[in-house]
Amino acid sequence: MRVTVIGSGYVGLVTGACLSDLGFKVVCLDKDEEKIRALQDGEVPIYEPGLKELLSRNRADGRIRFTSDACEAVEHGDILFIAVGTPPAEDGSADLGHVLSVAATIGRHLKGFKLVVNKSTVPVGTADKVRAAIAHELVHRGMSSDLFDVVSNPEFLKEGAAIDDFMRPDRIVVGVNEGLHHVRSRRMMGDLYASFNRHHARTVWMDVRSAELTKYAANAMLAARISFMNEMANLADELGADVDHIRRGIGADSRIGHSFLYAGCGYGGSCFPKDTQALVNTAKAHGHSMAVVSATEMVNERQKTILVDRLVQRMGSDLTGRKIAIWGLAFKPNTDDMREAPSRVVIRQLLMRGAHVCAFDPVARSHALDALRCDLSQEPHLMERFELAASDMQALEGADALMVLTEWKNFHNPDFEAMKALMRKPFILDGRNLYNPEALSELGVAYQGVGRRNDLAQLMDFDLQTRVPVAAEFMNA
Repeated sequence: MRVTVIGSGYVGLVTGACLSDLGFKVVCLDKDEEKIRALQDGEVPIYEPGLKELLSRNRADGRIRFTSDACEAVEHGDILFIAVGTPPAEDGSADLGHVLSVAATIGRHLKGFKLVVNKSTVPVGTADKVRAAIAHELVHRGMSSDLFDVVSNPEFLKEGAAIDDFMRPDRIVVGVNEGLHHVRSRRMMGDLYASFNRHHARTVWMDVRSAELTKYAANAMLAARISFMNEMANLADELGADVDHIRRGIGADSRIGHSFLYAGCGYGGSCFPKDTQALVNTAKAHGHSMAVVSATEMVNERQKTILVDRLVQRMGSDLTGRKIAIWGLAFKPNTDDMREAPSRVVIRQLLMRGAHVCAFDPVARSHALDALRCDLSQEPHLMERFELAASDMQALEGADALMVLTEWKNFHNPDFEAMKALMRKPFILDGRNLYNPEALSELGVAYQGVGRRNDLAQLMDFDLQTRVPVAAEFMNA
């Protein structure tokens, strides 16, 4: 079989690269001709560990190529993956414009049987709309509307570990409906993923609507775990408990497990925020409410401001003259993705309060600048007080506080003595709970994690006139 992947964004490129590495002949189609030229020249528009090397190797071996010619791409593939974006509309629902545009394109160029696979994250019922859009074009051309089938094969890729997730999946969800092409479609999808089922059956077969909803259910569940732990962390702060101990205690329960139980300053990215909103909107459209999912969203939006709130508690609401260092801009490590990143909320609030912000991220620099300029398009003058540092330590020079927003590995074990020497005041607000509170107290570093307040940070206060820390423990340290 030959494969065409329509859409050369994150999901499309990872899918195309991995399938080509399994030996399939793959064509990646995108209407953005500049992106296609870049991919043909070996450039990759996104940062994902190992992706550039995987594409380069398979491109050199002739197993993957890139085109903006829709006719060529549709003709090439026996299986056509739709892997385009479904951005949120103004009401929070998923915008299917790109998906249905691709469906119409397929219908205009289809000549023989094709299996169309929805890889994009789409609301329940999208396969029916894709089927109708393709059939409409075929009928318009005077052709049979039975020349294709539509199945659902949602992706479960974690940014930063997407290649490993694809090549070593814990499950492969495939939705195929009963009908004229049911047996053929199931056989084709079975053959496509045969390598992954050789030693252990990983494919979970179901109907199309269940497969479409499974993707949303998975992301909503994971997002809910994060928001639950953030609420527990905030309560732990008030009660003097340590959320890291709580995480270990409940994670040891086999019914709960350890994954996605890390408290912090909120989740972001292209999936959780968009998919929880879309799920709530889908339920609302059918007369139902999703109380848990709605609460998950609300908690997460509030959590993105928690470090700024705590900084204000210590320094006052007016941060004019203050320099705040930021470590980490991308929503998670091993990606340059700035979509819904907590850093965007934090930096805007700091700038609005008069602070000077100096940030460092090892990968997301250019994307961060674009995102912040967009966020501050109505207040462009605020960008005058934002700068990008060339290194993590450079960002600390003369800083009144450091906020850690992304858990990049090179932030895990810094030289705290060097940090103290560079900063005007050794004060760390750790939004990812990377550091040991007791160890930093011994070093005289005021530290505040999420759900992990140490005594020094709790006792520290600032005289709002002199802006000098007045806690005795801080001064003696």
